[in-house]
Amino acid sequence: MDVLLLPPILGGIGLLAAFILYRIVKGYSSGEGAVAEIAASIHDGAMVFMRREYTILGAFAGLITILLFIGFDTWHTPAAFVAGAVCSAFAGYIGMYAATQANVRTTVAANTEGAASALSVAFYGGSIMGLTVAAMGLLGLGSLYYLFGAEHAEAIHGFGMGASTVALFSRVGGGIFTKSADVGADLVGKIEAGIPEDDPRNPGVIADNVGDNVGDVAGMGSDIFESYCGSMIATIAIGATLSAATVATLSSDGRESLMFAPLALASTGMICSILGILLVRMFSSKKPDVALRMGTIGSTILFIGAAGLLLNSIGVSSAVWLCVMCGAVGGIVIGLVTEYYTGGRPVELIAEGGETGPATVMIAGLATGMESVVIPVLTIAGIIFATSALLPEGAGVYGVGIAAVGMLSTVGITMAIDAYGPVADNAGGIAEMAGLGEETRAITDGLDEVGNTTAAIGKGFAIGAAGLAALAIIAAYIETVSHHVEGFILDISDPLVLTGMFLGGIFPFLVSAMTMRAVGDAAFDMIKEIRRQFKEIPGLMEGTAKPDSGRCVDIATQAALRKMVAPGVLAIASPVVVGFLIGPAALGGMLAGAVVSCVLLALMMANAGGAWDNAKKYVEKGNLGGKGSDTHAAVVVGDTVGDPFKDTSGPAMNILINVMAIVSLVIAPLLG
Repeated sequence: MDVLLLPPILGGIGLLAAFILYRIVKGYSSGEGAVAEIAASIHDGAMVFMRREYTILGAFAGLITILLFIGFDTWHTPAAFVAGAVCSAFAGYIGMYAATQANVRTTVAANTEGAASALSVAFYGGSIMGLTVAAMGLLGLGSLYYLFGAEHAEAIHGFGMGASTVALFSRVGGGIFTKSADVGADLVGKIEAGIPEDDPRNPGVIADNVGDNVGDVAGMGSDIFESYCGSMIATIAIGATLSAATVATLSSDGRESLMFAPLALASTGMICSILGILLVRMFSSKKPDVALRMGTIGSTILFIGAAGLLLNSIGVSSAVWLCVMCGAVGGIVIGLVTEYYTGGRPVELIAEGGETGPATVMIAGLATGMESVVIPVLTIAGIIFATSALLPEGAGVYGVGIAAVGMLSTVGITMAIDAYGPVADNAGGIAEMAGLGEETRAITDGLDEVGNTTAAIGKGFAIGAAGLAALAIIAAYIETVSHHVEGFILDISDPLVLTGMFLGGIFPFLVSAMTMRAVGDAAFDMIKEIRRQFKEIPGLMEGTAKPDSGRCVDIATQAALRKMVAPGVLAIASPVVVGFLIGPAALGGMLAGAVVSCVLLALMMANAGGAWDNAKKYVEKGNLGGKGSDTHAAVVVGDTVGDPFKDTSGPAMNILINVMAIVSLVIAPLLG
C-alpha cells in the first residue's frame, strides 16, 4: 500500500472512533421534564447561532475563493482553500453538536449513576471534538498531499488559509457571544439581584450556557485545528525548500521523507490520542484530575517513543526526533505553568485582594497575568534555540516546524480534555436550573472545577502552539519568497523591515480593543434586557413565571455576528495590502512584530482572566466570607473583566497571527 494513503486512512479511523463515542454518549439517558427542556433550549440556541454564523462565513469564504481563482493560474490553491474551510467548519459543528448532547447526559448520569459515569460522559463528549479535529486535519490535508504531491505543494497552503478563515470567525464570533451573555448574567444576577449562578429565574443563563458551546467548544476546536494544520503545512513547505546538502544531512531517503514526516507524526499522534482516551476511561473511578492527567501525559509519552521509531523507519535523522521531543515536552511545560498561575497560590492572592475591594483584585490579577508570560515565552525561546542547535546550519527552521508538529500531534487528547470543560460546566448549569439535589450538584461542581483548570491549560497550550506554528509559517514564508525573489532576506537594519515590525505590533492591540469593546457593547444591551425582564415580568423573581431566554440569546447572536466581521477583514486584508504596496520585506517584518506581540498579549490576557475566574470560585467555596460577602462582590468584578480577556480577546490573538502568517504564505509566490 502507498504510505501516502496512511494519513487520510487514519483520519477516517479517527472519525469512526468519534462516531463510536457519540453512539456511546447517546446511549446514556437524556432525562425528562425540566432537565430535557433546559437542555433542548441550550442545544437549539447553539445550533441556530452556528447556522447563522456559517451563512455569513460561507459568503465571505466564497468571495475569497473567487479572488484566489483570479490571482492564481491553477485551481489547486482555491480548491485547497475550500477544503480547509469545509474541514474546519465540519469539525467545529460536529464537536459542538456532540457537546450539547453530552451536557445533559452528564447531568443525568451524575444524578442517577454517580461521579465515575458522569466523568465518562463529559469526557467522551469532549473526546468527540478532539478526535474530529485531528481526524479532519489528517483526512483533508493528507488527501490533498496525496493528490497534489510535490508538484503542487505550494497549493496546500490554501488549506491552512481556509482553516484560518473559519477559525477567526468562529473564535471571535463565539467569544463575543459567550462573554456578552456571561457578563450580563453575572452582573445583574449575582451582584444586583443577589441570586446564584445559573439560577433559572435569570433570563441570561441559557444564553450563557449556549455561549460555552459556541465559544469554548466550536471556537476552541477551530482554533486548535488551524494551528494543527498550519504547523504541518509550514513544515512541508520548509522541507520542500531546503537545499540538497541540508536534505542529505537530515534524511537518508531524500526530501520526500522530510516533507511527509509531519503527516506521519500527526498520524502517530492520532493513534496515541485514542490510547490516551482509553487511559482516561480506565482511571475514571479515580479523581477526575488524576484520570485526565493520566490520559494527557500518558499519550505524550507514548507519542515520543513512537515518533522515534517512526522517523527511523522513514530514514529521518534522530536529531529531528529530538526536535519533536522538544515540542512535545514544551507543550506540557506551558500547560503546567498555566495550571499554576490559574489554579495555584496566585489565585488565592487575588482572592485575598478582594478583602479591600475590586481595585486590588484588578491589580493582583493584572500582575499575575504579566508574570505568567515569562516561563512560557522562555520555553518557546528554548525550543527555538534547542532545535537550531540540534540540526545543521540551514535546517534550524525545519526544526522549529517539526517541534510545532510534535507539540500538536496529540491534539486529539489535548482538545478532548479542553472540550470536557464546557460540557461539565453546562452539566452543572442544567443541574442548577432543574433544581436537582445537593449530591448531584456536588458531583457536577467537582467536574466543573477540574474543567476550569483543563480549560485554562488548554488556552495556554493553544497560545504556545499557535506561536510556534506561526513561527514555522513565517519561516516557510521567507523560504518561499526567497525562491521567487533572488537574494531576499529579512534584515533588521532594513527600514522596510523595521516599518513592518512596528505595523505588526499594532494589530494585536487593535483587534483586542475591537473585541473587548464588542463584548462591552453587547453586555450593555444584555444587562438592560435582563433588568427589564426582572422589572416587567410579574412573578419572575418569585419563581412563578418563566424568563424570555430566547430574547437574550438573540441579543448575543446579533452582536456576535455584527462585530466579528471587522477583525476578520483586518486580519486577512492587512498582509495583502502590506505585501503588495510596501513589499515582501515589510510584510516579513510585520509578521515578526505581530507574532511577538500576539504571544505576549495572549498569554497575559488568558492567564489573568483564568486567575480572576478561579479567584471568584475560591471565594464561592466559602473562603474569605463566601458568597454574598463584600469580598465575593469584588472578585465577581474581577471575573467579569477577565471573561473577555480569557475567552474573547486572548484567544483571538492565536488566530490573528496564524491568519496573517498563512495569508502571507499563500500570496508569497505572487510577491516576486
